[in-house]
Amino acid sequence: MTVARAVAVLAAEGAVVTRPGSGTFVAARSSRPFGSPPDTSWQAVALADRSIDAHTVTDLLRPPPADAITMAGGYLHRSLQPAKALGDALARAARRPDAWDRAPTAGLETLRALFARFTGGDMDSDDVLITSGGQDGLSVAFRAIAAPGSPILVESPTYQGALAAARAAGLRPVPVPSDDAGIRPDLLADAFASSGAQLLYLQPTFHNPSGAVLSEPRRQQVLDIARAAGAFILEDDNARLLGHGGTVPRPLAADDRDGTVVYLTSLTKPASPSLRIGALVARGPVMSRLRAIRLVDDFFISRPLQEAAIELLSTPAWDRHLRALSAALRERCATLAAGLARHTPDWTVSRIPAGGFHLWVRLPANSVQQVTDAARSQGVAVSPGNGYFAAEPPAAYVRVGFAAAADLAQLTEGARLLGEAARNILAH
Repeated sequence: MTVARAVAVLAAEGAVVTRPGSGTFVAARSSRPFGSPPDTSWQAVALADRSIDAHTVTDLLRPPPADAITMAGGYLHRSLQPAKALGDALARAARRPDAWDRAPTAGLETLRALFARFTGGDMDSDDVLITSGGQDGLSVAFRAIAAPGSPILVESPTYQGALAAARAAGLRPVPVPSDDAGIRPDLLADAFASSGAQLLYLQPTFHNPSGAVLSEPRRQQVLDIARAAGAFILEDDNARLLGHGGTVPRPLAADDRDGTVVYLTSLTKPASPSLRIGALVARGPVMSRLRAIRLVDDFFISRPLQEAAIELLSTPAWDRHLRALSAALRERCATLAAGLARHTPDWTVSRIPAGGFHLWVRLPANSVQQVTDAARSQGVAVSPGNGYFAAEPPAAYVRVGFAAAADLAQLTEGARLLGEAARNILAH
C-alpha cells in the first residue's frame, strides 16, 4: 500500500509514467533548463487547422496610441453617450425584486416587444431573440442559417466583423458588387445562381463602411431575388438610430411576410459599447434554430442588463439622447469632410453619408498600410480598408470615423495630421 501511494505521488509529479499492462517507468527527463518557459508547441498538432481568424476584429478593437486622436473604431466617444440615463436605468433595474432571477432564453418579454416594434412591420415579441449585442447576433445567425463549408453572399465592401464571424462559422464569403444605390440586383441574382448560397448578409441602411443606403427600387428587387433563390437575407440594421436628421427608410423586414428576412439590431452603437444588448427578429422555423443556438451557447443574456435596457428605452431621456446624437453626428460628419477636403485634396470621400459614424475615403494610390502607419506615427488612428473586402482584391480605401474623437477640434486636427502623413509619404 505504501509503495502504491509513493508511485502515485511520483506519477503526479511527473517523475514516473505508468503504463497499464506494462509497468511503471522512469519518466524521460525534460531537456528544458529549469525556469524556461513551457513548451506548448505540441498544441499546433492537436489543434490542426481548426483556427479562428480574429485579425480583422482585433484591428477594430485595437486601442490607439496614448494621446492619439481616435478616428478608427465604431463606438461613440464618452461625451456622446447618454451616461446619466444609462446610470439611472441601471440603478432602477438593480432595485427590481426579480432583477437577479434567471432570464428566459429568448429574453424578457417587455424588451422583446420593444425590439419587435423596431422592425416597423407586424412582428411581435414571439418573433424576437435577445442577443449580447450585434456581433453576438451575427455569430448566432450565421451558425443557425448556413451549414459549415457553404457560401454566403456579402456586399463588396462589407463590415469586416461580419466577415470574421462568417469565417469562424466555417462559411465562405462571396462578394457581390455594390454602388451608390447599394448592392446590385442584376449581379445578386447571378451570384445566388452560381454559388448556390442560401444566405445574403446585407446592410441596406447606412452601410458600414461606405455609408450607402439601398435605393427604394432595389429594396423590393433584392427581396424578390432572395425569395426566388429560396434564400435568407440577414439584414444588419445596426445604424438605424444613427441617422443625421433625414428620413430613414423602413427596414426590409417590414415588407417581408414570408420569413425571408432575419433582422438584426443593437443598442450598442447608439448608446454605449458596454450596453451589450441586441436582437434577432425572425419568423418560422429559423427562429427555433436561433433559440436553440442561444440556449446551447450561454443559456440566456444577463437579466440586469436586459432590465436596464428596458428602463432606458422607456424614458423620455432616450428620445432626447437620439435627437441630440443626430445633431452631433451631422455636425461632426460635416467638420471631418471639410477638414479632409482642405488637408487631403487628393483623397476622395465616396459620399457624405446621411447616417452612421464613418467616411469611406479612396486614396490616390494603393498605399493603405503606409497611410495608416504614417497616421499612427503622427498621432491619429484610422482603419485600413483592406479588411472590408471578402475575397476580391481590395481597393485603396481607409475608413475615417467622426464619432470616437473627443470633439470637433480633434476632428479638424486629425484631418490636418492625416494630410501631413500623406505628404510625408509622397516626400519619401
